[in-house]
Amino acid sequence: MNISSIVAQTVPKYLDEVVESLKNCEVCDYHMHDEKGRIIITIEGEGVKEELQKLRVIEAIPHVVSADMQMAYSEDELDEQIEFLENTHAVPKMLNDESVDIDRIIYNGDMKKKDVEEFAEIFDNAKR
Repeated sequence: MNISSIVAQTVPKYLDEVVESLKNCEVCDYHMHDEKGRIIITIEGEGVKEELQKLRVIEAIPHVVSADMQMAYSEDELDEQIEFLENTHAVPKMLNDESVDIDRIIYNGDMKKKDVEEFAEIFDNAKR
């Protein structure tokens, strides 16, 4: 499932008409607008193709000058990133090991530049 926010633009003269059309078009959810003619809406779709079809419907509404996606959320991409983070060793395992005495952890700066294996060996020796 994808969700995207869109800023639709119209001239103030047609603002009420465009807002009403957006509320009734059934391809988006209306959220708010300002007096300058900027209208915030969201669309949902099973994928990018469906979202683009809905965007074209919005662009075709009379007096809509523009409709631009501002932010997008893709559930599939989020799931992929979560899986990646769960399967990488971005955080040394010992930092998640509850048996490690936290008072013995010595931090001397940037963990990214440390050899994780060497770091784990130091902690194993410190536990003894």
